[in-house]
Amino acid sequence: MSFVLKAAVGEPAQRASNPAVVATVAAVIADVRANGDDAVRKYSEKFDGWSPESFRLSEDQVAEIVKSVPETVLDDLRFAQRQIRNFAQAQRDSIQDIEVETLPGVFLGHRNVPIDAAAAYVPGGRYPLTASAHMTVLTAKVAGVDRVAATTPPNAGEAPPISVAAMHLAGADEIFVLGGVQAIAALALGTETVDPVSILTGPGNAYVAEAKRQLFGEVGIDLFAGPTETLIVADDHADPFTIAVDLLSQAEHGPDSPCVLITTSEAVGRATLDHIEALLPGLVTNAIAGPAWRDHGQVHIVDTLTEAYALADKFASEHVQILTEDPRQALTSMRNYGALFLGEGTCVPYGDKLIGTNHVLPTLGAANYTGGLWVGKFLKTLTYQEVRNLDTSAQLGEICGRVSRLEKFEGHARSGDLRAAKFGNAPLAWGDLPTRVTSDR
Repeated sequence: MSFVLKAAVGEPAQRASNPAVVATVAAVIADVRANGDDAVRKYSEKFDGWSPESFRLSEDQVAEIVKSVPETVLDDLRFAQRQIRNFAQAQRDSIQDIEVETLPGVFLGHRNVPIDAAAAYVPGGRYPLTASAHMTVLTAKVAGVDRVAATTPPNAGEAPPISVAAMHLAGADEIFVLGGVQAIAALALGTETVDPVSILTGPGNAYVAEAKRQLFGEVGIDLFAGPTETLIVADDHADPFTIAVDLLSQAEHGPDSPCVLITTSEAVGRATLDHIEALLPGLVTNAIAGPAWRDHGQVHIVDTLTEAYALADKFASEHVQILTEDPRQALTSMRNYGALFLGEGTCVPYGDKLIGTNHVLPTLGAANYTGGLWVGKFLKTLTYQEVRNLDTSAQLGEICGRVSRLEKFEGHARSGDLRAAKFGNAPLAWGDLPTRVTSDR
């Protein structure tokens, strides 16, 4: 019989924004829209105590900061970026322009054209999320985006060296040390010294997420971001200690991060609970991971893996780890997730940091309708049409006239009528052609 061994006791994250956050963000955006750089500087001083001569780093400043980072750190950043670049390039190579002839002389096609300018927000609050530079800046550059403006908040009154190095190595064309709503608004709207972009990408706190939400429509965004989510599907072959370690690896993202285990083995579930209780006191990030597990941790016992996969699909979690005898079964058994991590040799932190797939993933149930950030997000698929055969154009014109009048679109109908008359033998009931057009066909 299926049952819940541990239930969540905290309130689940809400899809709707906090009204106080909404109001604060709206006020900052309106001020930046009206007052540009002056407003940006005002809020940077207010929220971060940061007001340099220029928020954008010069090439010399970037070079000096990167030089201060140990070479071993730079090597690790380069390794991670190679993995992400390789996979992003494979994705880009799989996206093809097409052109097909659907009727005699009718050619339809699409081209995949990069967005002209993108912004990449690299968080620097609780943790300096340097991997976000790889996922946003590098992926955009592989897609062919001409201009990528990357920004990160100051840390203790200075530019954070590792984040700047990561943005630089990823290929950022502009690097700003600027955080919060003021950074998002400046990049979306443009100011006297900041050129606007066409898409905002990258994770952030509740205020950054709300700024992206409010600016969506004026610019594109990658995703509406919520708390990090992880879910593990395990059978009786799974190691409870590994499960416990991997659940806590994601609990440390935030005190509101859901961590869920669905298993066919009550013994595995109970042993996992024991290991988590033993591990938490010694975890450096226990102050964050502890409340996350206490309030949002869940353990579900189910009868079969079929039931486990069905329940996992209902959660539509950001990260889903499969610790079963045949992990690849999940590829055909599941459809609602941000990313799958198959087998004990694969852990979610690999995806977070360096394996190559993108870590900007859907949360709060968005995996029901979308995947995560990828190279295709920075491309516009633009269609075109050409009718070379005028006999076919005449045929299309007659049908276009009839179907347009069904919808009472007389102007549309007349465009079709015109071609039926010019290129065929149809009468023009509503007028006369000034000159009869003939053509070799």
